[in-house]
Amino acid sequence: MSDSGRIPGSSAGSKRKDARRNQQTLLDAAAAVFVTSGVEAPVRDIAAKAGVGVGTVYRHFPTRADLVIAVYRHQVDTCAEAGPALLAASPTPHAALEQWVDLFVDFLVTKHGLAAAMQADSAGFEALHAYFLERLLPVCTQFLDAAAAAGEIRADLDAYHLMRGIGNLCVGADSDPRYDARRLVALLVAGLRQAH
Repeated sequence: MSDSGRIPGSSAGSKRKDARRNQQTLLDAAAAVFVTSGVEAPVRDIAAKAGVGVGTVYRHFPTRADLVIAVYRHQVDTCAEAGPALLAASPTPHAALEQWVDLFVDFLVTKHGLAAAMQADSAGFEALHAYFLERLLPVCTQFLDAAAAAGEIRADLDAYHLMRGIGNLCVGADSDPRYDARRLVALLVAGLRQAH
């Protein structure tokens, strides 16, 4: 038998892994291009950044809206998945919160044109916002609970209010070079500390 050493299904499994890896590469490339050029950037720029042909982009994401939504979800997932690792690796929960908030601000400031791109599809935008809250609120809550338990911050802080406040500080940051949202967000997070 010519294929006696093969594990059944391993070829299909590795193809799925390759497809997932290709999709992740495309999403990372699209996110990087969106940061510099906005969501209306030419697909050829995204393809070039990912090192693939334009057809590959369209095969994975038939419409620009599909691509924008996938990038948004990918960035939300990346931000959510970073939480536990940061909490485990940081010297204190507050230090982990500061690092995570930096990622969150990156996400908020760099989603150029997402709202405009999604305006025609209010149901789609609502679904994305719900996904955003579902994935990120528990992570932020975990940071606040850990920092409060360590006595670093007040115990009466609410993740939704904090995230909303950070979001409000980030509004317009991409269009005004004199405005440093990161600096104000850092002041907000530093202000959470418990006075000793």
